[in-house]
Amino acid sequence: MAGKEHLSIGEVLVSLKPEFPDVTISKIRFLESEGLIDPDRTESGYRKFSERDVERLHEILRLQRDEYLPLKVIRERLDSGPDRNGPRSESPPRRDEPAPEDEMALPATDVQLTSEELAQAGGVGTELIDELESFGLLSSRSVSGVRYYDGESLVLLRVLKDFFKYGVEPRHLRMYRHFADREASFFQAIVLPVLRQRNPDARKAASESLSDLARISRQLKQALLRANLRDHLGNG
Repeated sequence: MAGKEHLSIGEVLVSLKPEFPDVTISKIRFLESEGLIDPDRTESGYRKFSERDVERLHEILRLQRDEYLPLKVIRERLDSGPDRNGPRSESPPRRDEPAPEDEMALPATDVQLTSEELAQAGGVGTELIDELESFGLLSSRSVSGVRYYDGESLVLLRVLKDFFKYGVEPRHLRMYRHFADREASFFQAIVLPVLRQRNPDARKAASESLSDLARISRQLKQALLRANLRDHLGNG
């Protein structure tokens, strides 16, 4: 939660999914109804979770999974401690450290979200998720007839939402999908000779090269865009 005071229930779900893949929003609401967690509410009634709330929730889920304790025992154990919020003895590595402005947000790729969970986490409707996927801006994989999205989709959704504030529609953004596909193919062709060596050191070198190419590409596109918009940005 670095840099953010509170999380929504959808954001909490995303932070827990890598370690507890079976957790759902319904599960979090159930634990609240049972009195194990007590998040604050916004003026409009939405839950907002503090860092302590998330730590307590993590501990509840861990005790259920690892020690098979019933909720009553978990509540008594947490509430009898020196801190009623039950801080954990060990904290997992942070996944949400702020990234430099010129770096892309790093997704939790081991997150697995249904369409409904992705919509909740992104604060949008499931209809928008369907529309974005129809234009190739999001992608899912099907497991037993259920569509699942990874952390990359959540990162994309948050970026796409920033466009929507300006009245942009999903269909207007298809060009970015086409650009990304062509650029990915271009970069893969560049590192292909290294990938053909098929050894761990070569694959590591190829991965580092792709990251560097992505960085150079972002800088080039920013410079070109700035030059094209110079007369309108007040810098010329």
